[in-house]
Amino acid sequence: MFERFTKDARAVVQGAVGHAEEVRAETVEPEHLLLALLDREGSRASFALAALGLGERRDAVRQALGDARRRAGLSQSETEALAGLGIDVTEIVAKVEEAHGVGAMSADDRKRGRRWSGHRSFSRGAKEVLEKALRVAVARRDRHIGDEHLLLALALRPGVPAEVLADHGVTHASLSRVLGEGAGEACA
Repeated sequence: MFERFTKDARAVVQGAVGHAEEVRAETVEPEHLLLALLDREGSRASFALAALGLGERRDAVRQALGDARRRAGLSQSETEALAGLGIDVTEIVAKVEEAHGVGAMSADDRKRGRRWSGHRSFSRGAKEVLEKALRVAVARRDRHIGDEHLLLALALRPGVPAEVLADHGVTHASLSRVLGEGAGEACA
């Protein structure tokens, strides 16, 4: 599949590995793919994000992803669902961080003193994003998989990246309008 990736899409994958290494995560997660997409300039995905007004709000998206990581990767909707059951995730995070330090619930190995070297594997979620990007490209009848396909796949797949993007006005529907028709609704 990677032979079909454009230079921009490969750069996103490499950037995601870099983001995972930066926080010493054991695996590359969908959130790392989104962070790598936010780093890109001059690509179709960066154009789409800028056209939807995310260019000047990239730091807010990064902050929202960091907040989710502090909640052990729980999305805001999952946090709200737990609140409906009487579980206050914010209170739990505060107590854990009081006892073990800020970011103790994140997947960062840096906090636990472990060093990770070598190859970073992709989590199941990140693999699903890559597979969905392939399906989006096929549905659009594109011969290659670009970073725009990765962005569309992230917007389609339920989870923290899609929720954070939607909170900032970037949805699959808005991306489809900006990138053109045939954006792979059948892939949802």
